Amino acid sequence: MNLSVGIVGLPNVGKSTLFNALLKKQVALVANYPFATIEPNIGVVEVPDERLPVLAKIVQTEKIVPAAIEFYDIAGLVKGASQGEGLGNQFLAKIREVKVIVHVVRLFSDPNIVHVHEGIDPKNDIDTIESELMLADLATLENQPKGSPPIFDQVKEALNQGTPVRNQILSDEDKDLITPLNLLTLKPVIYLGNVDERQLAQPPLLNYQPHLYLCAKLEAEMVDFSPSEQQQILTQYGLTETGLNRLIKVAYGTLGLMSFLTAGKLEARAWTIAKNIPAQEAAGVIHTDFIKNFIKADVVEYADFVRIGGWVKAREAGLVKTVGRDYCLQDGQVVEFKIGI
Repeated sequence: MNLSVGIVGLPNVGKSTLFNALLKKQVALVANYPFATIEPNIGVVEVPDERLPVLAKIVQTEKIVPAAIEFYDIAGLVKGASQGEGLGNQFLAKIREVKVIVHVVRLFSDPNIVHVHEGIDPKNDIDTIESELMLADLATLENQPKGSPPIFDQVKEALNQGTPVRNQILSDEDKDLITPLNLLTLKPVIYLGNVDERQLAQPPLLNYQPHLYLCAKLEAEMVDFSPSEQQQILTQYGLTETGLNRLIKVAYGTLGLMSFLTAGKLEARAWTIAKNIPAQEAAGVIHTDFIKNFIKADVVEYADFVRIGGWVKAREAGLVKTVGRDYCLQDGQVVEFKIGI
């Protein structure tokens, strides 16, 4: 499953500062992550999950394995990228690989950091990048062979009118037809307003959804602090959670993902799956053989598991339900799969 998020933005918006802060949180590349052949511009970051330490304590294991997500630092976008300006072709190739785009928008003022448009104008910045992506999508559609499905022309017409593909009204059948084209403006976008410390309490309005605000400079500094020191700083600004953690959670949710949990003597672990998939398919994220050898699964709600104190007591209290292959797991459920030989 591709859990990839691309960070984009115009030059000097704080994108590199944000990515460097994420790198400081990077998950150690151990055997738990088979996709860990990572290039310098990719960071594998754990998804914060306060449930795992609680489970680990109950089952008496020291090993905790959180879910993880990849962040790509995608460089080189300037006006004209769709025609190859700057590192445009490289930018477009990289962005096609990700599932979600995080668009960093500069809201802070700093006379020592030149703005590419010579002034703080978030709408203009967003329009610049969106226009380049739409032009690239138009080029993709223009290159399709004659006799292509009529929806291609409809999408192209809407793009010419300034409507990105993600905002077009498309049937499920239409989406199935255009998805193989890997159009850039079909990808969901999270708008990230990069503010300075003075703006944290009351950030400038960003009229795009979904969006969140953080101070990339402050986030990069806080990563090196202890949790208690971080909390003291957050309290000063009326915040309860770091911006990086909020970003990671929003990105995870925007990807349409959730985690089921396993807890035993070996480890407490969060497993990433798409929402609304059956238990048999979910078992395959642990091992592909689990799909064909699936028998059933024991499931208990996280709150019940914690309240009662583990698997044995949960079974004694009748809190464990046994489900079949078509049952759809819910976020945070603690699961034990029964697998045949």
